[in-house]
Amino acid sequence: MTPILYSFRRCPYAMRARLALDASGQACELREVALREKPSQMLQASPKGTVPVLVVADGQVIDESLDIMLWALRRNDPEHWLTPAADSLQGMLTLIARFDSHFKQHLDRYKYPNRFGGADCLGSRSEACLDLELLEDRLTRTTHLAGDGVSLADMAIAPFVRQFASVDAVWFASQSFAAVQRWLTAIVASERFDRIMRQVPVWVPGTRGVTFPFLTCVLDHD
Repeated sequence: MTPILYSFRRCPYAMRARLALDASGQACELREVALREKPSQMLQASPKGTVPVLVVADGQVIDESLDIMLWALRRNDPEHWLTPAADSLQGMLTLIARFDSHFKQHLDRYKYPNRFGGADCLGSRSEACLDLELLEDRLTRTTHLAGDGVSLADMAIAPFVRQFASVDAVWFASQSFAAVQRWLTAIVASERFDRIMRQVPVWVPGTRGVTFPFLTCVLDHD
């Protein structure tokens, strides 16, 4: 059975899973879901109801985006995302964990303050910038987070920095994060990012999803 990936195009967690699957060349059946009408097949596989969800050939369910990245890259890692020149896998996982916790917490409160009672939008923006300073320091020394080549750290973190930057693009462009801005622009403008952001119809139960990775790049990401 071809692995099945339940995904939502604009979700940063789903983005990073698709980025790793694209890099590994791991074929799967992509099922784009509408988050307000999640298919029962996805909920049966992963009752927590969040994307991405990968159902592999033996029926194993992987419903954490970073675990999907690791699963794909451990099967095939032609670009050495797991073994970069300037960091270890554990070092990258530690950096990713900071962004998955501290940065994501403050990103949510910055972007969606009405969802959190008493949220300090600007205070959370300042807290998130502390994490961006860590990236800026790395990126002033190398073109990517773990050396001069793309790594797991880059592609696990970039979708969330992209989301942060889009909240107030004018403000973000005016900040002293020149290296982060260069790095993010390069990733978002890449053919791989274009590919994984291709728009596909919402999956209809009873039909086959779309074959992924896609073979051609597109220019319709937002």
